[in-house]
Amino acid sequence: MDVKGRCLLTGLPKVVTVSSTEMMDAFEEPVERIMEAIHSVLERTPPELVADISTNGIVMTGGGSLVSGFDKLVTARTGIHTVIADDAISCVALGTGKSLDSLNAMQDGTMNLSRRKQMN
Repeated sequence: MDVKGRCLLTGLPKVVTVSSTEMMDAFEEPVERIMEAIHSVLERTPPELVADISTNGIVMTGGGSLVSGFDKLVTARTGIHTVIADDAISCVALGTGKSLDSLNAMQDGTMNLSRRKQMN
């Protein structure tokens, strides 16, 4: 796979060919940290919400969710069905904007952000 970026030595654009093994090695540590964070959040989540998550699944957002097979890894490691959100990159910005617009309601706990139907 060709990866485009900027050479740190020259500051100029550069294309480097990276093998799938090198890519997997580069992703290993960050993926493990993400998996640990998911497990940590699930452990601290109240039982009734964990039941909802188990029923409705996990929806991944952001650019990282687009890494091939990441959703399947999360499913395998958590046992919870995981999908990638439609327009995963934009929904992060849209959700942040919605949260900022409704900050007071969110702090009071009076806002329901759920909009997804049950996943099958």
